[in-house]
Parts: sequence; C-alpha cells; structure tokens
Amino acid sequence: MRADARRNRERLLEAAATVFAEGGATASREAVAREAGVGIGTLYRHFPTREALYEAVYERAVLQLVELADTLAQRDAPTTALREWLAAFVSLVATKKGMAGALALTADRTKAISSHLTVRLTEALARLLDRAATAGRIRSDVGAEELLHAVVGMCLLQDQPGWQASVRRLTDLLVDGLCVDGQGAPKA
Repeated sequence: MRADARRNRERLLEAAATVFAEGGATASREAVAREAGVGIGTLYRHFPTREALYEAVYERAVLQLVELADTLAQRDAPTTALREWLAAFVSLVATKKGMAGALALTADRTKAISSHLTVRLTEALARLLDRAATAGRIRSDVGAEELLHAVVGMCLLQDQPGWQASVRRLTDLLVDGLCVDGQGAPKA
C-alpha cells in the first residue's frame, strides 16, 4: 500500500471511531469521510462495506489497547498503568457500543474476530494485573476476565450522555478496591 493510501486508511479509521462512538450504528459513512477529510470514494476503496469498516475500527482499537498495556507497563507505576488502561478500555467499549447493531449483521464473522481480540485484551490486562500484584499493590485473586466483565457490565448499563466519565470514575473505585497496603489489607 502506498504511503498516502496508508495515511488515508488511518485517518478513516480514526474518524470512524470518533463518529461511531458519538453517533452509533446509524452514523453515516459520509460523516466518516467528512471527518477524515477524504472523499467518499476513498472510503469505499478501503472499506467496501459498512461491516468491513466496523470490523477494521474495532480491530485497530483492540490492537492499540494491547500495545498501550505494554507501553504503560514500562512507563507508569503498576496501579497507574492499570487505571489508564481501563480508562482506554472504556473508550473502546464506547466505540463498540456505537457499532453493536451493525456488527450484529455480520455475527458469524464478527464473532470469530471478536473472540480472537477478546483473548488479546484479556492477556494484555492480565499482564498489568500480574505486574501490580507482584509489586504488592493489588490483590492477586482477581483475574483479567473478571475485571473485563465488570467494566463491560458498567458500560452496558449506562446510556445517558456523559456515561463514559461516570464509568471511568467507577473503574477508579474498582481499582481502589483491589489495592492493598503493605500488610495486604484493603486500603482505607
């Protein structure tokens, strides 16, 4: 792929994530092209169907989260890394919520992609949890899958404007509940 085509594809994926998170599955592909600053023909060349665009946006976001886990683990303190990653995960769920109806249209293909990507997310979160537990910062009896289910559940129960900020606050409270002091007791 030529460099300009790669740039256009990335701009389209970034714009689509924004448009879908704000407008949901009813957001038009024309709005995505406008947000990306490209023509509709460019969008169709890269993503001939709405479902192809949704799948690419979701896959890109998951892979970015997997990379983010590694970056945060190298850069930040264990619980800070965990909090930041969970906040980014809430943004991913917001994008996916916006695309849920359209993703359901390609259920078989999407289910296979989603299953593979869920494994990648779970492994990334497990690395952050293990790092924080090994450092003695959080309890060691909570698994990545459990924590992902809790955060997804909080996201799905919210539908009012501004719900992401509310869920991010709840994830901070959840991490606070996982934290331990030097003696292994929950933080006060």
